Amino acid sequence: MSRETPLRAAGRAGAASTSGVVVVVHGGRSAGREPTTAVQLTVLRMVPVARAIRRALRGSRVVVCRPRLRLRGWNGADASPVHDLNELLDELSGRFGRIPVVLVGHSMGARAALRVAGHPLVSAVAGLAPWLPPGEPVEQLAGRRVLLVHGSADTVTSPSETWAYADRARGVGPVAAIEVRNGDHALLHRARLWHRIAAEFTRVSLALPPGAEEVRGAYLRAAARSHRELL
Repeated sequence: MSRETPLRAAGRAGAASTSGVVVVVHGGRSAGREPTTAVQLTVLRMVPVARAIRRALRGSRVVVCRPRLRLRGWNGADASPVHDLNELLDELSGRFGRIPVVLVGHSMGARAALRVAGHPLVSAVAGLAPWLPPGEPVEQLAGRRVLLVHGSADTVTSPSETWAYADRARGVGPVAAIEVRNGDHALLHRARLWHRIAAEFTRVSLALPPGAEEVRGAYLRAAARSHRELL
């Protein structure tokens, strides 16, 4: 991981006062063993997402961080970003004990976030335009709050695979699914809506009062039934 980690951010805020952590995980490629850089588009796209979440959680003693994965690719059975996130979660556990951690991932980062959802610290996980090929495991989601969001115009990752994953995951617990009308993979079209969805999910997951009533209502309806909500 890069030096921009929850541990450093919590250190600035005061570790003893930290009540929870939100980790925003960027996307990448199916394969690639070159190191990530701070100026890659997939990394930069998470800057405003993290900013929106941080703004929504202002005053809550929750740390919001945007760590950078070591390698650009998933890399088949190596599942490179999964190792990074598990390592980070273990570090958080050693530093803070059992604080709630909410993961918000995009694309490949969403796949990694969902994979590590079984870690004892993880209380909730959201996948934005996730990459969820057939066969992805779902058992680790039991007992977690789960949100899957996909744009109807995404041509990079498959909305239908996301909805199929959601159907399978409902076998172990509730899953909220939201479809963003005309939403693209980069989350640029209707960007403010994507940001509000991510921010409001963290507020719900951390038992904070509503910030965006329309979005929270859509999330709660989606979580209560097996059909996805359209925004």
